[in-house]
Order: sequence, then C-alpha cells, then structure tokens
Amino acid sequence: MRKMLSIVVLLGANVAAAAQTEMPKPAYDFSLPREERIKLAESAAPPEISANATVYLLERSGYVKIREGTNGFSCLVDRQTPLNLEPTCFDAEGSATTLPTRLYVEEQRAKGKSEEQIKAEIDEGS
Repeated sequence: MRKMLSIVVLLGANVAAAAQTEMPKPAYDFSLPREERIKLAESAAPPEISANATVYLLERSGYVKIREGTNGFSCLVDRQTPLNLEPTCFDAEGSATTLPTRLYVEEQRAKGKSEEQIKAEIDEGS
C-alpha cells in the first residue's frame, strides 16, 4: 500500500510540473563570441554541408541571418522550448517548411509572448 501511495504521489508531482504554463527562460549567453556561436550552429552538420549553409544566430530580438548559404541548408542553435539549446541544421525542405516557424517562435519569445500565446498563433496560422 505504501509503495502504491508513493507511486501516486510521484505521478501527481510529475503531472503538476508538466501542467505549469510558464517555463523559465534560460540565460542565453549573448556574450559568447560571435565566431563561437557560429561554430556551435555549424556543428550540427558535417563541415562540407555547414560551411555552405545559411547561418542564423540568436539575438535578443530573435534569430538574425548572418550568412547566406549556397546549398539550401540552414544552421542555427535551436530552442524548441525555452529550456533547450540544440545545434540544428535543416536541409532545403526543412529550411522551407520548418525553419520559418522556428524563427517566428523565437521572434515572439523576444517580444515577451508566452509559450501558450505563441502556440495558439501558430495553430491559427498566424
């Protein structure tokens, strides 16, 4: 009985944590030298791809294109949630379909919108 109660309490705590509407934004280190941030974004693909990819850097206003590529790929340090930072490169298809949403999300976060507001706007097709 005690074991079952412990499981129920742990599950309840996990559900409560997942139900929180606002996630804290991590401190993004804008002081990291630009070249270091470029290298981090490019690290998501082999050099022969990332060297010719479009590169975006996260700035306080959202992502900024800092280099136009020639191969259809796009690289950035992605934040699918405010709590993660992940070097990511998209191929031409992903650059045309997924990347615009990622750029939009970060622009809206920079404007102070909540994750729920951003999701609602995307769901509405804004």
